[in-house]
Amino acid sequence: MSTPEPTRFARLQQRYRDHDMPWDQALPPPEVIAIAERLPPGRLLDLGCGTGRASLFLAAHGWQSDAVDFVPEAITLAALRVRTAGVTAQVRLHLASVTDLGFLGGPYDLAIDVGCMHGLAGAELHAYTAEVARLVRPAGCYLLFAHLREPDQAGRSGILATTVADHFGATFEFESVEPGVTVVGERRTASVWYTLRRRG
Repeated sequence: MSTPEPTRFARLQQRYRDHDMPWDQALPPPEVIAIAERLPPGRLLDLGCGTGRASLFLAAHGWQSDAVDFVPEAITLAALRVRTAGVTAQVRLHLASVTDLGFLGGPYDLAIDVGCMHGLAGAELHAYTAEVARLVRPAGCYLLFAHLREPDQAGRSGILATTVADHFGATFEFESVEPGVTVVGERRTASVWYTLRRRG
């Protein structure tokens, strides 16, 4: 497993230790719920799974999931919730970096990333892109939520408006791009939901 960038890892780990997790809701976002309603159950790759809410929800709808996160506290909490929900046969949890998934074999029918990729840059982002392209089957779906940043905001979490097309345009087709605003406390951040389809 590749070593995560220390500052990002330490910051996220501390948030789990402090229970400062505004993203930790009982249900996944409506976009995940909606995609479960329109796709038949299959194999799911849950990237940056956190406490496992997407995998748990989809397991209840017949999906088999491989869920990955690099924060031990996240995986520990997800494991407890998987056991409590009685879906240990359907959800496999992996403590690993999303940039180094050689231990997984595809193909997956659906990959979901709710706020993981937008923390990556440079070599990590290229490695992540390659793994997603390798693991999602032809005609498979990739659902991505990301915060946006402006070009002059280097160092801030988020991607440029062109990042997804630049990194995934050769291997995925865009089905939908839904811009919005994420509000956490008093902070408002431009964000986008992308639905992409793997080219054959």
